Amino acid sequence: MKTDPESHKRMTQRHKEGFEKKKAAAQKEKGLLIVNTGTGKGKSSAAFGMGMRILGHGMKLGVVQFIKGALYSAERDFLGGHANCDFHVVGSGYTWDTQDREADMKTAAHGWAEAVRMIRDPSYDMVILDEMNIVLKYQYLDLREVLDVFAARREMLHIVVTGRHAPDALIEQADLVSEMRPLKHPYKEQGIKAQKGVEF
Repeated sequence: MKTDPESHKRMTQRHKEGFEKKKAAAQKEKGLLIVNTGTGKGKSSAAFGMGMRILGHGMKLGVVQFIKGALYSAERDFLGGHANCDFHVVGSGYTWDTQDREADMKTAAHGWAEAVRMIRDPSYDMVILDEMNIVLKYQYLDLREVLDVFAARREMLHIVVTGRHAPDALIEQADLVSEMRPLKHPYKEQGIKAQKGVEF
């Protein structure tokens, strides 16, 4: 259906008015608790995109990457090489690789200690906790303790938590929650292996 120029102009004017009204009403500034979850691809990629914005503004970024420690990732090399980024990797691979709950819990505790240090250090502007939802799902960390630390963060600190199966209590506490869901996936449906620059 084709839209005539006048109808298009009226529609875009309404959109602009709505946008300007919302913009004028949003006056508060605060650090956000952001959760990227769901079974689709792109949760970590979206988080690291925000991390690049932080670095682009000359701000300081902290990253704790849970679970993926044994896996190579280009973002680790790229962001970890930046002067304003503190990038820590913990874990020995996915839970089906390690198959050792006690070891996984110790590793998660080590990663959480790094996360708490960053969250309490006023020099950081954003802390990304990549794949932390998986750690919480398997109860490697105490959810209540994690939520209490998040709630006590200083006013302007942004925290980004990624991974499938975000707990309901974390979703409730968060300021921004995005759910990625798969519509098509080359690995699952077409037998296409993970690609450099796309998956890692």
